[in-house]
Amino acid sequence: MNFKYILGCILCIPLLPIMYFQGKKIRHKTPKLPEAIEPKGFIDNHFEKTLEIITIGESTIAGVGVEKHKNGFTGTLAKQLSKNLQKNINWRVYAKSGYTAKQICSKIVPKIEEKNADIIVIGLGGNDAFTLNTPKKWSKDINNLIYLLQLKFPETPIYFTNMPPIKEFPAFTKLIKFVIGNLVEILGKELKKDVKAFENVYYNDENITLKTWSKRHKLPDSNSTMYFSDGVHPSEFTYKVWGIEMADFISKKKNPK
Repeated sequence: MNFKYILGCILCIPLLPIMYFQGKKIRHKTPKLPEAIEPKGFIDNHFEKTLEIITIGESTIAGVGVEKHKNGFTGTLAKQLSKNLQKNINWRVYAKSGYTAKQICSKIVPKIEEKNADIIVIGLGGNDAFTLNTPKKWSKDINNLIYLLQLKFPETPIYFTNMPPIKEFPAFTKLIKFVIGNLVEILGKELKKDVKAFENVYYNDENITLKTWSKRHKLPDSNSTMYFSDGVHPSEFTYKVWGIEMADFISKKKNPK
């Protein structure tokens, strides 16, 4: 039983009507951006070997905020992995904006066409937090997702990205940042525990903050307009930073053969 979650629920119940109207206002003001196009790609750097990579997830993996996937998270991830691992990369995206972990299990995993994969990368958490999913339910869905993927790809390492930095979203009110931001951090801690029960499954548990990224990459400031396309989803710049960081995480964890 997650006592932090229970305490949060008790404190937030009186605030739910306020959050509801704030959420409606945010949805009305935030532009509805499409998912990226061209979900397949190939990075040919003339290396001897090629790795097959699949990315799976919600709107960030679906590339909301950029026109084409090659300019989003997966495209950047593939380019950096090719550089780090000295291999060509054949990549494919399976993602849908608005999907929770449960929907990924039922609607995305069955559609995966590939028979072989060298790396699987998963980005989830935002929609499970927005729908106020419980830690117990989230954990169940994550375990089921890993189980389903390992049935299809028993030898393939699985990497979960960082949880979305909801407390940094400029489009959100302080109340929604506090409630949903704390919930996504709780879900992240559950995910960290869940992956330990599986072989060959990893989670990048670093909490993303704009201040940290700006300092690490020697950027002039942490201006949120640089990082977000619509106040919620990443900009092309952010996808590049995130893709590079995730590629470096994967490369340090385990070099695929």
